Amino acid sequence: MLKSFPIRPADLRAYNRLAIDATIAATDLVENLHHNISRLPGVFAAPTDEPARGITGFVYRSIRAITRKVGGGIDIALRAFLPDTPAPVSNAQRERLVSALNGVVGDYLLESGDALQIPMRFRRNGAALELTSEALARSIPAASGKIVVLVHGLCMSDLQWRRREHDHGEALALDAGFTPVYLHYNSGLHISTNGRELASRLEELIQAWPVEVEQVAIIGFSMGGLVARSACEVARTSGFGWLARLRDMVFIGTPHDGSPLERKGHRLDLILDASPYTAALARLGKLRSAGITDLRHAHLEDCEWCDEDRFAPRKSRRAAVPLPEGVRCYAIAGALGKKPAKPRRRPAGDGLVPLYSALGQHRSPQRNLGLAASRQRIVYGTTHLGLLDSDEVYAQLRAWLAPAIPGR
Repeated sequence: MLKSFPIRPADLRAYNRLAIDATIAATDLVENLHHNISRLPGVFAAPTDEPARGITGFVYRSIRAITRKVGGGIDIALRAFLPDTPAPVSNAQRERLVSALNGVVGDYLLESGDALQIPMRFRRNGAALELTSEALARSIPAASGKIVVLVHGLCMSDLQWRRREHDHGEALALDAGFTPVYLHYNSGLHISTNGRELASRLEELIQAWPVEVEQVAIIGFSMGGLVARSACEVARTSGFGWLARLRDMVFIGTPHDGSPLERKGHRLDLILDASPYTAALARLGKLRSAGITDLRHAHLEDCEWCDEDRFAPRKSRRAAVPLPEGVRCYAIAGALGKKPAKPRRRPAGDGLVPLYSALGQHRSPQRNLGLAASRQRIVYGTTHLGLLDSDEVYAQLRAWLAPAIPGR
């Protein structure tokens, strides 16, 4: 029965611990709301974080104590009756659930040592690659000298590059001789944290590749494009050798100028925080991960968030990170509507990423990526996720990354 169940025994214990933490956090929220309202302050008076007092405070403390005891008892029972078993082959349903959880609260999972936290690794068909020449030769017996690294987006996993029986990486392997390698990572961490680790992992991958490396290309989808840009900047400043092998980088639906949805979420946080009657509710929004809040202004470097409260009202400290020199960079943007009859009228975007952001366009010359028109492509009539299985997107990828291959 457990073999067919998408959740492993270790997952059940991890979910139990998350449920305990969530219950305690909800209790804290309700106590804070109760205490603030009981003071009958003015609408815009300063809220307090003090716990409730007297019998009321005793009740909330009892709820937290009981939750911890019951949760601890469930954890002991799970350990006794559901011992760990060897990890089965990746299950798509489990992967989607765990990847979404990492995207939303991945930084918390890492800090708490939760078993559901996703470690960064390269994978193929859901199996992690060991970065030694011998292991790679066994895992990829037909490895070519042309590597394409695919970096997924927020709340996603590497398995989601396959959509409706299409995978851009596999198609490039068949049509252009690339060997696809898929990054699997915790998208709830800071973009720069993932970028720094990706830079190191790429160095290991290139050094261990079982045949001579001729060409490296990176395809980043959504947040994945920002992680790739961050990794390139780390490689430039740290002197990693793989950057010299990087020939092409393609951004698909990447929010180079940040996410309007996250900026709206931040404004809602500030509004809720402004009154003691709603301040407790702002805590719900502040549960979202560092990866999500980084999307507010597309932060790519540590200096843009280090030593700052990411929920505090402040101006962006976003640095101008240029594209890597000597690398052919391209951008593909999606648009929900049809191609407008009048050239001056441009659609808004793919429903998540505005057109100008996906194309790396900005009023500031320092933040404008300056991509030539020949290195931009707008795919009309598609959603954000639809870019993953779009025939137009793949045709453009093949044309850019394998120009010597005749169309077929």
